[in-house]
Amino acid sequence: MDVTAPDLLSEDVPDDPAALSEGVAPLVPYRSRRRRWLRRAAKTVAVLFVASTFLSTFYNAATNGRASVPAGLSYVQAGDVSTRYREWGTSGTPIVLVHGFVESADTWEYLGPILAAQGHRVYALDVDGWGYTQRVGPFDIGHQARQVDAFIEALRLDRPLLVGHSSGAAVSALAVLDKPADAGGIMFLDGDGLATGAGQKTPLTHLFPNPYRTTLMRLAIHSDTVIRAIYNATCGPACPKLDAAGLDQWRRPLEVPGAEESLWSMVNLGVAGLPPARLAELATLALPKAVVFGGEDSAYDPSSPQTTATRIGAPAPTIIPGAQHLTSVNSPAAVAAAVAVLEARAVQ
Repeated sequence: MDVTAPDLLSEDVPDDPAALSEGVAPLVPYRSRRRRWLRRAAKTVAVLFVASTFLSTFYNAATNGRASVPAGLSYVQAGDVSTRYREWGTSGTPIVLVHGFVESADTWEYLGPILAAQGHRVYALDVDGWGYTQRVGPFDIGHQARQVDAFIEALRLDRPLLVGHSSGAAVSALAVLDKPADAGGIMFLDGDGLATGAGQKTPLTHLFPNPYRTTLMRLAIHSDTVIRAIYNATCGPACPKLDAAGLDQWRRPLEVPGAEESLWSMVNLGVAGLPPARLAELATLALPKAVVFGGEDSAYDPSSPQTTATRIGAPAPTIIPGAQHLTSVNSPAAVAAAVAVLEARAVQ
């Protein structure tokens, strides 16, 4: 019997007893072969799942050592959080620097000395969940704002200027709204203060269950290439190149005990921010405000600086030409000049 290719694809060819008696193998219906293929595919997926789970679990166990917290850091008890901070200068108007997402007090290491040289006492804290501050939680904007207020109180700072970078702008804004009498002025630096909603509708811990999310995060954190790529894309060509010490500055805070858990908690909450109506309450407060953005900051719409200034009742925004998102690193002198303008308005 001559079997053609179309016959092999037929869904309706029955088993043929006569053909069997002649020693000719029966044709396998298409649907049967499709089910067999699906079963094989399912087995392959199951094997890959088991193998990847085993490898992920093994990798997590092999990399489970936590980085140590550097010695010699300064801490103060700010409310319920033992807060790590840095300081520059010994006299003058106090300034509190509040960092943004995946940053720390070390992000301000270029700006802090310049502000101190201009005659300020400068303090930069690790916001709860980041850096080397004790991780207490909940890691939401309300708790972080209360930490900032408690930090000001603990160091007995008299109406400091608050400079909040990126999501730190929202944290600073809420701290001011909660205790307006404790602040002398506020600057939104590369941040609009708005809630992005990232992670709130579909928590990433649901999309990336363990052990896979731990593996993916550790692979990224341990990769010099990944850290440099993110840093360069955020900071731009004007920023100092990351050497071994620079890589450790960004990597180690994400490897200390409790860092992974707090990071996923904050990712699920979304980048810290406030509703527009809540931010607009700043416009009703009689304290100096400023908005400063890098001219090449791709994290925000080009209209965001002016919209933000209008919303919080600030003068026209200051735009730093050529600067990207990390202006405190790529343009510290320009940021310091903008802070000087804000201070001049505060003492009027």
